Amino acid sequence: MEAMNRRSTEFLLNVGHAITHMFLLIFATAVTTVAVEFSLERWEDLMPYSAAAFFFYGIGALPAGRLGDHWGRRAMMIVFFLGLGASAILVSAAQSPLQLAFALAVLGCFAAIYHPVGVPMLLQGAKRPGWVIGVNGFAGNLGVALAAVVTGFLVKELGWRAAFAAPGAVSIACGIAFWLTAKEESTPPAKRKATQAELPKALLARVFLVMTLAATSASLLFNFSTNGNYELLHERLGETWRDPAKLGLLLGAVYAVASLAQLVVGKLLDRFELKSFYLVVLSFQIPFLALAAYADGWLLYALQLVFMIAIFGAIPFTDAMILRFVDDRMRSRVAGMRLAIAFGASSAAVWLLGPIVKQAGFTVLLWIMAGLAALTFLVVTWLPRTRKQETITPGSTPQLADASTRS
Repeated sequence: MEAMNRRSTEFLLNVGHAITHMFLLIFATAVTTVAVEFSLERWEDLMPYSAAAFFFYGIGALPAGRLGDHWGRRAMMIVFFLGLGASAILVSAAQSPLQLAFALAVLGCFAAIYHPVGVPMLLQGAKRPGWVIGVNGFAGNLGVALAAVVTGFLVKELGWRAAFAAPGAVSIACGIAFWLTAKEESTPPAKRKATQAELPKALLARVFLVMTLAATSASLLFNFSTNGNYELLHERLGETWRDPAKLGLLLGAVYAVASLAQLVVGKLLDRFELKSFYLVVLSFQIPFLALAAYADGWLLYALQLVFMIAIFGAIPFTDAMILRFVDDRMRSRVAGMRLAIAFGASSAAVWLLGPIVKQAGFTVLLWIMAGLAALTFLVVTWLPRTRKQETITPGSTPQLADASTRS
């Protein structure tokens, strides 16, 4: 029974990652329909109303991480599931753009809990942490795919309000199941004994700076792509494919295939030196984003598939950096600080997406994304190297190539 409960808990933690990303992208998929109901001429004019959700999704990670370490990760995950579900139902009841913005902001607050709390909880005692990170990332991006497929279907058959209310009910059900199956924590993480030696303060500060800058630029790239991909296909695939359900299936297929990259990356994270591997993955983003800027039709769709594989494939590295360099006692707090800065700043992508596309078009947006990919590559070159291709093992001390400011 204990083993079954542990597997159920791990499964629900991965489901939590999926619904986090799904709920944050329901609006981006349904925005055209919502804009029509609220009598707005263009979807771009409604897009900034969702920026508060991503802003609070970012800054909310800071208190969530602190509460996860000091109060307990199990309790915070119960709050996550129940609160996310209730706030999604609240969004479905909005009667104006301002009410919609408020409800989405509340949803963002609860969504902020997952990454600084759920991921460290999942990694506690993991024997193959790289693989666990990969599976968790795969689950998260399946949520992105579900946002396109499920939302497209629900919007067409039942309307945009059902696209929020139905997943909200599912999240509440998951919260109840997690409450019943997750083992209670005897001691909050912050009060446990250290499992790995601390890095020198100067080196830890450098690692934290790299993690934060890389996560910020990568999050901007992620938000621009996942929030803009639906409308990009809507514009460049032609009239035949402008049906919401068809577009949802096409985009869902892109996300589902791209999500497999996280399984591959997770498997290889347990074998290869982190910095070099990270740079290889990042190097694939820049050229394909630039090529997509001038593509149309099925060529654009093929390029979109490739650059999303590269974008999704880079996601597990931020969690891997925290796992490799930070002790479990404070992982939620460090993750919370990093995410508060990265996700808070990247909420600007949601705010700017509509105005950029309205004024300059998707060609300029894709070139901006290529520039962000290049910036991420540059930042990661500052990350310290490990001495060898060591396995990421909980409780181990990272063996660095140096302890100075050299990379």
